Amino acid sequence: MNGIIWRTHLFLLQDDVKYFKDDDPVQAMILLIGVGAIVLISIVTHLVRTRINAPGVGKGQSSQVSPRRFNAFTLRRIASNYGLDKDQTHLLEFVFRNNGVGDPERVMRNPALLDRHFKRAYKVIERSAETEEDAQQRLSRLFSLRNVIEAAPVDDGAVSTSQLSENAAAVLSTGKDSYPVRVISAKGDSVVVDMPRNALGSPIRLTKGTRVTLSFFTKSSKGFAFDSRVLGTLDTPQGPGLQLAHSGKAKALAQRRYRRKQVAAGCAFYFVFVDTVKAGRKKTPKLMVDTRRFIGTILDISIGGCSIKTSAPVQVGSRLKIDIDYSDDSMISVLGQVLRSNRSGTVGTIIHIKFLKVPRRAFNNISALVFGYDNE
Repeated sequence: MNGIIWRTHLFLLQDDVKYFKDDDPVQAMILLIGVGAIVLISIVTHLVRTRINAPGVGKGQSSQVSPRRFNAFTLRRIASNYGLDKDQTHLLEFVFRNNGVGDPERVMRNPALLDRHFKRAYKVIERSAETEEDAQQRLSRLFSLRNVIEAAPVDDGAVSTSQLSENAAAVLSTGKDSYPVRVISAKGDSVVVDMPRNALGSPIRLTKGTRVTLSFFTKSSKGFAFDSRVLGTLDTPQGPGLQLAHSGKAKALAQRRYRRKQVAAGCAFYFVFVDTVKAGRKKTPKLMVDTRRFIGTILDISIGGCSIKTSAPVQVGSRLKIDIDYSDDSMISVLGQVLRSNRSGTVGTIIHIKFLKVPRRAFNNISALVFGYDNE
């Protein structure tokens, strides 16, 4: 726009051009109106280019958001690191622009901050979608993107054993035993952690040279572990400490594919059986839902499955139709299969479910619950 105005100024300043006659003010007015129109068109064009058609908002709708404050190269690099496709990259750009994000790399390294921006995009889609079907479709794209980012094995950067933070929580494992400890220091020639203690609070004595593994999480919730050996013990201002050898780089821990959330939600479930239906000469399998109703409590849930505490006898491998109390006027229904079970107290069993079929609305509701986007 500035270039157009500058060239217009140069044109008007030429001495050998006579733009209007002294005795014809009408032509002078027409010329000035024409110049003003050019300037106005340039301004409007510039403003239009600072808007973005918001993916996920609704067909034919656009959302005015902050002008881009990061270049396309930054966004492409982030998308490549997380394995995003073209549509997911455009949707992530909308999330950033919708909230005026100036440093997307910082946001990606902070799950809490990232969820804050995704929650705002979630609210925009809910308010702006033309139809309920359109809203559910676009929300499913948003949550699919958030799950991809959640599970991406992106290098955190803070994976050197010398970069462990003081007072960071960790788990020390030796053989089949694991003990919660805290990092006292990672400076110098060794990593120093609390003396591990058993369930009674007594210190565990590990001899010099004992092979151990130390697991920890970074501030961005990425898990890492490194193998080491015991160098000895020493007294610290925090009490007795265990010295471990540095091992340079730590290896990333396998992460859950989906975020899981602890809940206490009521549910009802029904056994599902496979029956054979004859249609002419062909026999096709069909899922049949038993009418008997059993109740339980959802203890934790993710898009991939859940855990249910129940007193009903449920065999491993059973298929279940599960109705989960999502809100006072809404229920989530999914199809799952029991992977394992274990006793819980004198009465009751905890069954661990893998979801086999999750309808789109249920997918969005569970995602909103897990990520906390359904809270006002």
